[in-house]
Amino acid sequence: MEVWLWWMLTLSVVCVSVYSQQTEKGTQNPCTVKQTCHDCIQTPTCAWCAQPTGFEDHNRCYQPSGNPRVECNASYIVDPSNEFRTIVQRKLSKGKYSASEYYANSTYTATSPSPSSSSSSSHHEAVQISPQRVSLKLRINEPFRITVDYAQAEDYPVDLYYLMDLSYSMRDDKEKLSSLGDVLAKRMQNITRNFRLGFGSFVDKVAMPYVSTAPIQLKKPCNQCESPYGFRNHMKLTTDTAKFNDEVHKAAISGNLDSPEGGFDAIMQAVVCREQIGWRERARRLLVFSTDAAFHYAGDGKLGGIVKPNDGLCHLDGEGTYTHSTLQDYPSIAQINHKVKQNAINVLFAVTSDQIEVYNRLGKHIEGSTSGTLSGDSSNVVDLVQEQYNKIKSSVEMKDTASNAVKVTYYSKCLDENGSLKQTNKCDGLQVGTVVTFQVEVEVMSCPKDPKEWNHVFQIYPVGINESLTVDLEMLCSCPCESPGNPLYKESAPECSDVGTYKCGVCECDSGHFGHKCECGSDNTQQPDKDIDLTAGCRPDNMTVNDCSGRGTCVCGQCDCDTRPNPEEKISGSFCECDNFSCNRHNGLLCSGPDHGQCVCGKCMCASGWTGSACDCRATNDTCIPPEGGEICSGRGVCECGMCVCDQDDEGKGYYSGSFCNKCSTCPNRCKEFKECVQCLVYKTGSITL
Repeated sequence: MEVWLWWMLTLSVVCVSVYSQQTEKGTQNPCTVKQTCHDCIQTPTCAWCAQPTGFEDHNRCYQPSGNPRVECNASYIVDPSNEFRTIVQRKLSKGKYSASEYYANSTYTATSPSPSSSSSSSHHEAVQISPQRVSLKLRINEPFRITVDYAQAEDYPVDLYYLMDLSYSMRDDKEKLSSLGDVLAKRMQNITRNFRLGFGSFVDKVAMPYVSTAPIQLKKPCNQCESPYGFRNHMKLTTDTAKFNDEVHKAAISGNLDSPEGGFDAIMQAVVCREQIGWRERARRLLVFSTDAAFHYAGDGKLGGIVKPNDGLCHLDGEGTYTHSTLQDYPSIAQINHKVKQNAINVLFAVTSDQIEVYNRLGKHIEGSTSGTLSGDSSNVVDLVQEQYNKIKSSVEMKDTASNAVKVTYYSKCLDENGSLKQTNKCDGLQVGTVVTFQVEVEVMSCPKDPKEWNHVFQIYPVGINESLTVDLEMLCSCPCESPGNPLYKESAPECSDVGTYKCGVCECDSGHFGHKCECGSDNTQQPDKDIDLTAGCRPDNMTVNDCSGRGTCVCGQCDCDTRPNPEEKISGSFCECDNFSCNRHNGLLCSGPDHGQCVCGKCMCASGWTGSACDCRATNDTCIPPEGGEICSGRGVCECGMCVCDQDDEGKGYYSGSFCNKCSTCPNRCKEFKECVQCLVYKTGSITL
């Protein structure tokens, strides 16, 4: 009888110990495996107790909602929460320019004083995105949403730089363009009075095999041609459209040998030479690229013995000619995209019909670019520019410069105020003054290895607009008590046998020692104090009987967890209480597969967008909303795991069914709806019978 009672008592103690390590849902606690403060706070829902005494025999990393058996003094709890603070928030403003301001602004360049700092009191600078700067502190996998408003300004300045291919095949187009400058300016001034126009041209690198280097060919490669060149800035941005016509007319046609042209060299210089081109700081910048040929890109320079990579810098001489044409390679597509994004420029590829598909594919890799088909003599260029500009200004697309450690997701109702919030970063159909609100969700996915990267500044911006929201992000990846100077940080601490650093209540041993108090040597030759019970370090508390949860061996006060036949399956934790293989499965996949979640200490930690005990449910109701819009499950059911469960009566019957609870085969109105069709198909009668 006594033996039986002893076994029952032992079993009860073991059960209590195991239960204490479980969450309310019956799965293992993901916090207990974390042995340092920074690992603990990098796990959602976990908090750390840095209390020096009274917590030695308990897990310092715990779930506050789990009611720990030993209370931690509130002053020693490390449980940071997300923090948000608005630093700069100017209200949205349409902006307004009088005629005098328009001409005053026409001379403004990137190096001139900002119009906002001008002495002119009548000027109202446009504000198209709000807020302008925020501060954010985030823990890993705990997303936070920022509300961002965008509105298109009235009379917002527009700089249009026309970059034209002047190889021989474009000679007719040049003459047509020289007569369209005034028309283009007048058409654009109907959109905005603050408009400026510039002009540049390109041919190709002056080297074989791109152009003939024979002396006579260098002087006159074809009839009515002049010497070839890479890129030339003929006229910086100005309001003088008559000068534009004159410069286009004076620009000389040249010639080259191969079909692709040096357009990428020209685009790079037109984008990065901000002062020489005259791009304004506050303006929508359009670069119209006109050609009837394909393009050379990075690597093609090797054909001419030019191997130095393009440096992405401005190289124009006093006459506006590109000086490094034969000194460095063509830019890559990625370089062009980077510089276009950096300088907030919209590129319009105005190309002939035989090249439109090529440039359509190119446009997918260059942010904010569009393509249009140019007529044979470029006579439709004005209509093309206006059409494409209207497309650009009537839509907004939000992008960001966040690092790979940060995930940014955009949600908006766009112009449908009564609609549901949908995941999108682009809204169309905008007009001047239309306010579009985005919910920008920022989530830290992982802590970079370099602590310097834990403070990350990035921009959220509308494509093609030189305005942005700056986010000062601090990733909460470490604890204050892990830094020198904190009272709970001690080097060569007596609490750690004088050979370790005391941090947040635990010891970080040097390379030659281990154990909870660094009491053991790595060669196992050090003999610890005989009064120290080393096995106590292998049990979470005095109520636990089995060392290392019965899944490991206690070695000098630390658990050496068992290995599994499958090397992918790991047992871990201070007391071998955790594993990565006992989580719930869906369709045979652990946590529904790596794209849905990961198994951490016996519990599925779901990826963003997924939920459920096996991460098999979408964390959104979007899939329960009918395609034509409306209420969730048509207002006749509830959305469970991304699917509609239609309402039923007390007898378990329901009138409605279907993916969105929108079908009712027994409803009277359904008979009326199909009456005419049934009469026609079955009885060959009715009003719709032929």
